[in-house]
Amino acid sequence: MTPFIKKKEIKKDWYLINAENIAVGRLAAYISRVLRGKNKTTFNPHMDNGDFVVVTNIDKLKFTGKKFKDKKYFRHTGHPGGIKETTPMLLYKRNKSHEILKLAVKRMLPSGPLAKKQLTKLKIYNTDKHPHDMQNPKVINFSELNKKNLIK
Repeated sequence: MTPFIKKKEIKKDWYLINAENIAVGRLAAYISRVLRGKNKTTFNPHMDNGDFVVVTNIDKLKFTGKKFKDKKYFRHTGHPGGIKETTPMLLYKRNKSHEILKLAVKRMLPSGPLAKKQLTKLKIYNTDKHPHDMQNPKVINFSELNKKNLIK
């Protein structure tokens, strides 16, 4: 029988990841797993038992291949002919580099209200400084988890 955990028994941890020279897709896959709580033994798909993730140095993220120029993000305004597209390079030039990682993580989470709540636990910062020191985040050295994570 699967043990179900109650809301008051859920303990949410904080993790800190330095995104310098890390592949976007690999980082997004890891973050989405932590946000959903799949790294815990108490995972339930209908509950929010994931952890908080703080990502720093987002300006130094890397894409493999030509994805930085060629990858396209589409959105629709809701009006006829209202499809808009952008690329990671344009987002970076507009100082919205945090949107690159946020879009990647958002698309790896299941759609619905629970995913929107889980996405709010992702904190993204452009530099090393972040206001979450009081939570004592556990530092995850993501580049050492797998040699393919680090792009030189």
